[in-house]
Amino acid sequence: MKGRIVALDHLNTAKTAALLVDGRLEDLLIEHDAPVPGTIYRATAGRPVKGQGGMFMNTPDGTAFLRQIKGLAPGDSLIVQVTGYAEPGKAIPVTAKLLFKSRYAIVTPSAPGINVSRAIREDETRDALLEIAHEEMAGKEVGVILRSSCADANAEDIAQDIAAMRDLACAISNDADGKEPEKLLEGDDPHTLAWREWTQPAEISSDAGSFADLGVLDQIDTLRGPKASLSGGAFMFVEPTRALTAVDVNTGGDTSPAAGLKANLAATRELPRQLRLRGLGGQITLDLAPMNKKDRRQFETALRAAFRADTVETALVGWTPLGHFELQRKRDRVALSEILT
Repeated sequence: MKGRIVALDHLNTAKTAALLVDGRLEDLLIEHDAPVPGTIYRATAGRPVKGQGGMFMNTPDGTAFLRQIKGLAPGDSLIVQVTGYAEPGKAIPVTAKLLFKSRYAIVTPSAPGINVSRAIREDETRDALLEIAHEEMAGKEVGVILRSSCADANAEDIAQDIAAMRDLACAISNDADGKEPEKLLEGDDPHTLAWREWTQPAEISSDAGSFADLGVLDQIDTLRGPKASLSGGAFMFVEPTRALTAVDVNTGGDTSPAAGLKANLAATRELPRQLRLRGLGGQITLDLAPMNKKDRRQFETALRAAFRADTVETALVGWTPLGHFELQRKRDRVALSEILT
C-alpha cells in the first residue's frame, strides 16, 4: 500500500480521521465530547488567581482559565477561544487572541497585517498571494496569514477561503456585547480538521468500513499497549501517569558498545509519531538507554529535527541531574487511552 491515504470513518459512533503513509498510521484524530480547540465562547470573568496571573472564566461548557488578564474585572464579558484540551479535573485553557483557521488562511483579528508563510519562497508566488489577500482584506481591520498550502492551490479557492474566514471573524468579533456566557463557534470535528491540516496530495477513503479495509483498526489496537518497536531490535515503553508521561528506551538484544546511542537515535525518530497517535501532551520524561555524555549533542540534534517536522508544539527542555531528558508538549488532543476505555 503505497502513497498517502486519508481515511474518514468512525470508531464506534465517533467521527475519526486517519492519515496513512505507505500503509503506516501517521496521525489519528478522534471526536470527543470535551470542548474542542478552536471553540469560541463569550465568557464572563470570575475570580482572579493570585500568583498565577490568570482568571477563571465562566463558559457554557464549564470553567475556563485565562492568562494575561490586565484590565479585566470579575463580571466582565470577553470573547475567548479554547487553545487545548484540559487535564482531567482542570479548567479549559483559553486565550483572548482569536485565530480563525482554514485550509489556506488564518485570520487574526488582534493582529492586523497580511503575511505569507515563510515556507513559500518563490517571489512570484508570494506576490500573487499578497495580491489576492490585499483584494479580499481591503477595508478590514483584521489580519491574515496565508498558509503554506496556498503554494499549489487555485487562486479562486484561496480567495473564497480568505473571504469566509474574514466574514466569520468580523461577525464574531462584533458579538461581544452580550452578557451571558454563550458558545459562538464550535471547533472543527476530525473530518474537517483533516481537510484543514492534511493538505499534501492524498487519496481520500470515506467509505464505511475503510478503517478495517486499510488496517487502521489493527494499528490502533497496537496502541492500546505501552510498547513501541524501534529499528535494530530496540524498543520503548510510552506510559502516561497523572503527573507526566514516562518513556523508557531499551536496546533489546543489541550488546554492542554503540547499542545505547543507536536505540536512543531510533527513539527520536519514532517518538513524535507515538506521542501524536496516543494523544499525549504535558510533561514528558525520557529515560534513555545508556550512552556516553559526548553523544548527547548528537541525540539532541536528532530529537530537535524530529520534532521540527511534527505538527504539535513541543519544547525541548533539557537534561535532568539524573540524566533524563524532559519535554513539554501542548495538549491539543485527548489521550487515546481515555477514548478507548
